[in-house]
Amino acid sequence: MAKCEYLECGKVHNTHGCHGWVKVESYCDSPTVLASLPQVYRFVSGQYVPLRVLQTGRKQETVLMQLEGIDDMDKAELLKGEVLYARRADIPLSADAYFLADLPGLSVIDADDENKIYGSVKELSFAGGRDMLVVRTPSGERLLPMVDAFLIRVDVERGVYVRPIPGLLED
Repeated sequence: MAKCEYLECGKVHNTHGCHGWVKVESYCDSPTVLASLPQVYRFVSGQYVPLRVLQTGRKQETVLMQLEGIDDMDKAELLKGEVLYARRADIPLSADAYFLADLPGLSVIDADDENKIYGSVKELSFAGGRDMLVVRTPSGERLLPMVDAFLIRVDVERGVYVRPIPGLLED
C-alpha cells in the first residue's frame, strides 16, 4: 500500500491576538513536534498548499503559530476548524516508531505464531479514552485496544503483531 506523503498534524481551533496567529491542536506525538515543523499544508481544491511557519509558541498543550500570509485576525479566522498537514519527511521519527496512518491495510498477526493471521487493520478509532484498531476478521469487525498487553510490535512492512486474549479477535 502506498504511503501518503502528507499526514494530518493538527487542527486550527481558534485565533490568537490580532496579528494573525492561530491556536492549533496537535495531532502529533507532542506539541513540540508540531511546533518544530518548517511548514504546514492546507488541503484546498484537491491540492496541498504550503504555509511557511514563521514563529511558534506554546500555551499548555496548544501550539500557537504565525503562518506566512496570515497577518491579521480576519485571515486567521478563515482557518478556524481547518485540519493542517505535514510532509511525512518533515516529521522526525525514531527508528522504532511508526505513523498511525500506515496501519490500515496491515495484517494482524499472532505474535507467538506468525502463521496465524487474525485479519487486517481496517482503520483506527478512539473509544473508551484510548486508541483502538478496527480489525477486519473473517467473523466481522473487532476492536483491539492499542495497549502493550495486546499490541506487541508493529512492522509497517509486514504487519501488526498481537497477543489477544481468547475471544477478542476470533469466536
